[in-house]
Amino acid sequence: MPIQRLLAKVDADPASGEVLWRVRADDGSLDVTYGDPKRPFFIASATKLFVTAILAQLRTEGRLDWDTPLADLTPDLDLAGVLAAGASVRAVMAHTSGLADYFEGKRPDGTTTFERAVQQDFSWDLADVIRWTGSMSPGTPGKGLYSDTGYQLLGAAIERIDGRTFGDAVAARITEPLGMQSTYCFGPQTLDRYDEISPMKYGDRDLRIPLAMASVQADGGIVSTLDDGLVFLDAFFSGRLFPAALLTEIQQNWHRIFYPLEYGTGIMRFRLPAVMTGFRRVPPFVGHSGASGTVMFRSPDRRVTVVGTVNQLKKRSMPYKLLVRTSG
Repeated sequence: MPIQRLLAKVDADPASGEVLWRVRADDGSLDVTYGDPKRPFFIASATKLFVTAILAQLRTEGRLDWDTPLADLTPDLDLAGVLAAGASVRAVMAHTSGLADYFEGKRPDGTTTFERAVQQDFSWDLADVIRWTGSMSPGTPGKGLYSDTGYQLLGAAIERIDGRTFGDAVAARITEPLGMQSTYCFGPQTLDRYDEISPMKYGDRDLRIPLAMASVQADGGIVSTLDDGLVFLDAFFSGRLFPAALLTEIQQNWHRIFYPLEYGTGIMRFRLPAVMTGFRRVPPFVGHSGASGTVMFRSPDRRVTVVGTVNQLKKRSMPYKLLVRTSG
């Protein structure tokens, strides 16, 4: 099925939100855009790639060592009982610190922040994140446990080292130098822009959660577009944002995070086994996805970049199926 037709079919499905999608091959043999390429949407956890890029810049500048205990960089935060003693920046980036996840991890009462937010929009801050995480059962250091708390703390470390808010650091270090005029970190100061952003769905229900989206910040708060997303991924994977040697380093130690996703150091890999593809070879994709139905990935083997969203928080396999079927 032609890619445009496939995307239109998904877009017309009541199970999907608004579909925005861009696929581009380096050699120009494939270049498909579906939807308005300048339409802003939440990239959700793909925000973590921006965090990785800034941490790589700070390391290159000699202002940060990834093997430094993260708690040493945030001495004003009481992380006792939350973050294992000595847990490094690298381990938190890789989700191997054992840090619990404030967003989808269960609290003692059995609820999760995610479930609460989709039922009734509300806001929180870093103090809430630390308190909630401290009430949860931690993972085992050295083993993969996806933690949005970790990226909240990495965002806090960036703010303390860089001397500006996470959103301002993103602007100064990434979006302004790259000319990404439609990309920014959504926050309390941009609540009035919420209705400009492509709407999300949770199942068959339209989702309106401006307070929650203003709270996630470094773990998932960036708004971008198809055009800007391609600019960012091109820069991320070409060495324009940080040295190419670091790009190699962050992809050296992959570990399972949740099937079929793996994690390196601040970067995700999506790889399907042959048994799931009818034994048709599907090369791995590296980049990141987001719970909003967002994908921001590159296939090094195919030399294809894919940026898109289905704006659906409940049917999480949907964007990955499209990723495979639209990438050539």
